[in-house]
Amino acid sequence: MIQLENINKSVGNFTLRDISLSIEQGSYTVILGDSGAGKSLLLEILAGIRRPDSGKILVDGVEVQNQSIQERPFGLVFQDLALFPHLSVRENIAFPLKMRRMSKLDVDQIIHELALRFEISQLMERSPNTLSGGERQRVALARTLAPKPNCLLLDEPLTALDTRIRQEIRGVLRNLNRSGLTIIHVTHDYQEALTLATHIGILEGGRLIQQGTAEEVLRNPINTFTASFTGIKNYIHVTISDQRGSGVCVAMANHDIPITLDLQEPAQEGYVIIPEEAIFLSHHPTDTSAANNFCGTITDFHPSPHGVEVMINSGIPLCALLTAEGVARLNLEIGDTIWASFKATSVRFIPK
Repeated sequence: MIQLENINKSVGNFTLRDISLSIEQGSYTVILGDSGAGKSLLLEILAGIRRPDSGKILVDGVEVQNQSIQERPFGLVFQDLALFPHLSVRENIAFPLKMRRMSKLDVDQIIHELALRFEISQLMERSPNTLSGGERQRVALARTLAPKPNCLLLDEPLTALDTRIRQEIRGVLRNLNRSGLTIIHVTHDYQEALTLATHIGILEGGRLIQQGTAEEVLRNPINTFTASFTGIKNYIHVTISDQRGSGVCVAMANHDIPITLDLQEPAQEGYVIIPEEAIFLSHHPTDTSAANNFCGTITDFHPSPHGVEVMINSGIPLCALLTAEGVARLNLEIGDTIWASFKATSVRFIPK
């Protein structure tokens, strides 16, 4: 277990404030945040490159915030990988082991095991400058894991890779985590969190504004920033205007647009989330059990990994997710008038 307790650090005009976070053994924790949110600074504090101004870092109950980089059980892969260009791949992987004065026999054995694990045996005598992006990433991971750290720290590890290589390295990282390795990974890309994370933290302006399991954070954002950052499109501020004992209520968006939803607990104000895939589109009003029916205009189409997002202006912005076949079948075009329908039971409410 890794615990950060009230970590504070000022660098120039920027400050990390009161960062408290628990990292479970064997978890894959992704810290999401925009550029300048403090993600890399947080990793540097964990790794021991920088010391916090205040607060504690505990590993299995033992304080490590005053320990040197070499004493901490962490391995950090920098965004630029920081491979030594004047050393071969073999020498790069061996470097941290030789720093620990390990025997040549032990060094050779560890290098052999890592070369097989990362499928880089054929690259051992090559210079890092001759490698592809994916090969360089594998070598950097092998070098970092050579001393057998308890936790792997990753600083935007997939940013510079093309789509095919990015998917390949995601598979490598998933397999490392499944083997029991604890991973802390910082990025601005929520798709990486979707595909890799067991736990997520959202960092905004030096503050950790939300944390929890991946499912908790992605399904229950606490504010508009978290919702937009985690890819939720239909996140709408509402006030409750009519709440009945049966749980059915009417929430007003923009003061005059009603959205019907099921709400079991009394509330006055908050946000509704309407899943993209829960919105049904048609060119004409239809007989449906859906309590919510909006007429609007198609303003844009956004390709997504799961289909096509259809953007609609209906007094409130709505985004519906269709397959490419569904868009073609309906013959949808920008400027079309469209009906968007969704059930009250598909709407989720988050109190303010």
